[in-house]
Amino acid sequence: MGNLKSVALPLLLSFSLLLLPFAESIYFTNYHIHVRNDLPLLNSPPNQPNLLLHCKSKNKNIGDRPMAKGQDYTWDTKINFFRTTLFFCNARWVGHKSRSFDAFDAIRDEERCLEYHTSCMWSVRSDGIYFSFNNETWYNDYPW
Repeated sequence: MGNLKSVALPLLLSFSLLLLPFAESIYFTNYHIHVRNDLPLLNSPPNQPNLLLHCKSKNKNIGDRPMAKGQDYTWDTKINFFRTTLFFCNARWVGHKSRSFDAFDAIRDEERCLEYHTSCMWSVRSDGIYFSFNNETWYNDYPW
């Protein structure tokens, strides 16, 4: 029995040390999700919300967020142990269109959102919902 402890304990310790850098980089990182209203005003008054955003995960319901043009809504999350963290949103352009999108998917976003201050940047526009990993180059990931 003593021989098993002398072998198992160092192996367990070595395995734990190998996983430490991986765990620090993924499981302890605080990701920032930003959704910005870049919709045109059209018939809306300037400070009147023209976007209704509702975001949630399995465990956290952020609720409805009325957003005026130019407003940015931000929240933070960490990746869970099983890498299943998912925040999904419904963006409703008042009087026009509605679209659901995944604002944060751990497997998809754990690497691509690290580049710009651990942020996932989203922009709701007249032709769709855009993603950027650096706040400079934008991709229409979810057309209306």
